[in-house]
Amino acid sequence: MQRFAARLRGTWDDLAADERGDVPGWVLITLMTAGLVVVIWAMAGPALAELFEQAISRVSGL
Repeated sequence: MQRFAARLRGTWDDLAADERGDVPGWVLITLMTAGLVVVIWAMAGPALAELFEQAISRVSGL
């Protein structure tokens, strides 16, 4: 049982060390995703607003 616990502890330590080194990668992915959302929203925002206004005017009959 002690050998199993030591092996499990060693595996967990290895995984934790691997994850610590990957933080800049996750930050970069998060920033790139946020940038894509901003660009897509800037391009599609006016069209979506117009579509919404048309739908509201059709439903309300104004």
